[in-house]
Amino acid sequence: MTDHLDDIKKHVSEVDEAALANMEKTYRLVLSKPDSRAVSFSDEEELKTVRESFLKKKLGLTIPDAELDAAIKEVGKAIPGHKQRLTVYYLLAQKFDKLDVFH
Repeated sequence: MTDHLDDIKKHVSEVDEAALANMEKTYRLVLSKPDSRAVSFSDEEELKTVRESFLKKKLGLTIPDAELDAAIKEVGKAIPGHKQRLTVYYLLAQKFDKLDVFH
């Protein structure tokens, strides 16, 4: 958890460590694969997967796709360089006030 915690702390002042720990458990398989540890913001299919699988399915968001896509892009711009999947997911969950999904 330390690597993810340190990366998220670069972007937020306080981290909900319990939610983060549960996120790590939930996405353990995805995070174990080198090619899926990061989110490729240049791959439209991957961004669609973040929208459909994470924002809609996991977080239960029902707002229009354009708003979800804008939020994904906003988070991507806020994270320079390598974009760790868990950091992206954490920041999106926080943005939509949905960290409680992981409690």
